Amino acid sequence: MTDRRPFLYDTHVELGAKIVPFGGWAMPLQYQTGTVNEHLTCRRDAVVFDVSHLGTVRCDGSGMYDAIQATLTNDLAKIEPGRAQYTHLLTPDGFVVDDIIVWWVGPDEFDVMPNASNTAGVTEALPGRDVTAERCVLAVQGPRARARAGAVDERFASVGRFRVERFDYRGVEIRVAGTGYTGEAGLELSVPNEIARDLLLDLIGAGVTPAGLGARDTLRLEAALPLYGHELTRTSTTLEAGLGWVLGWDKPAFRGREAVAAERARGVARHLTGVIADGRQPLREGGEVRLDGEVAGVLTSGNYSPVLERGIGLAMLNQVVEPGHSVTVELRGRSVAAATVALPFVRKAS
Repeated sequence: MTDRRPFLYDTHVELGAKIVPFGGWAMPLQYQTGTVNEHLTCRRDAVVFDVSHLGTVRCDGSGMYDAIQATLTNDLAKIEPGRAQYTHLLTPDGFVVDDIIVWWVGPDEFDVMPNASNTAGVTEALPGRDVTAERCVLAVQGPRARARAGAVDERFASVGRFRVERFDYRGVEIRVAGTGYTGEAGLELSVPNEIARDLLLDLIGAGVTPAGLGARDTLRLEAALPLYGHELTRTSTTLEAGLGWVLGWDKPAFRGREAVAAERARGVARHLTGVIADGRQPLREGGEVRLDGEVAGVLTSGNYSPVLERGIGLAMLNQVVEPGHSVTVELRGRSVAAATVALPFVRKAS
C-alpha cells in the first residue's frame, strides 16, 4: 500500500527533506541540517513542522457539545468557545483508542484532532466529517515561535496558550491554536490547502526553520509527552500513563468511565517512569528495565536527548519507583546503566 502524501509533499522535497513512512503517510523525517540541529533550534528559536498527517474531524451543529461530552474523557465544562483541550477516546473497557486535541472554535463548532491512523475511529465515535484532505496543519514551535510568526501576520503573535482563534488570511479563513507537541511555546495553524505553500514559505522567510518528525519525536520525549502507539495503546490506560487529569469525573458519563473508575479503585497496575542513561547510548523502545536485578518493566519510548546529551526513555514499570533509583536497561544483549528520573526530562526554555 502506497503511503499517502501530504499536500505539501513536493514543497518538502524542494526544501531537501528526507521522506519516510509514518502512520500511513510519506512525511519529512529531517531536512539538510539534520534532526539534532532542528531539535536544538526549536529549544532556542523557532521551527515549523508539517503535521498535516494528523486528522481533523469537524463537528458542527446542534448537539455536538453533548456528543463530545458523552464520548471523550475530558470535561468541556472546564473550558469555553475559543479554547483547546487535551482529551482521550477510550474503549468501553477503559483502554486508550487515541489521545486527541479538541479545538472549540465556536458555540456549536469543534475541530477534533486525532492521530494520523485513528481518524476513522473518531468519525465512527462522533457525528463529524473528516476534513483532513482539505487543509494543512503547520506547527510553529519554540520560544520565538510567536515573534517569528507575528512577523508574517501580527495576529499570530496574540494567540494565547490553548486559545483558538480564526481569521481571514489572504482571503480565506484559517484557524490557529496555541498548542503543540514539543514542550515549547507555539502555535498550530490549520490552513486551506490553496494557501499552505505560501504560508510555509512566508514562515521560513521570517526565520522559522523547517523541521521533520525526527526532531518532533525527540522534543516530545524530552518533554515526556506520551505518544499514541507507545505510552498510549489499546492495552494501556490513561491512569497508567499518569494522565488522570484528563478524566472528567465530574461529568455524568464518558466512554469507558466505569472501567477506569474500577481501575482507580483497585489501584493502577503499571506506572510511567522516566529513565536516563549514565552515558550517550540512546535508549530504545522495547528495552527491558531491571530493578535490583529483577525485571520491572519495559521502555515504551527511547532515544538520545540532544539537550542532555544522554540516552533517555519512558518506561512502564510494575511498581512506583522514586527518582534517583539505579536501574539497568537491556538493549539487544547489552546492559546499559541508568537511573529513574523526575519528568519531564527537559523543561521548556521560555
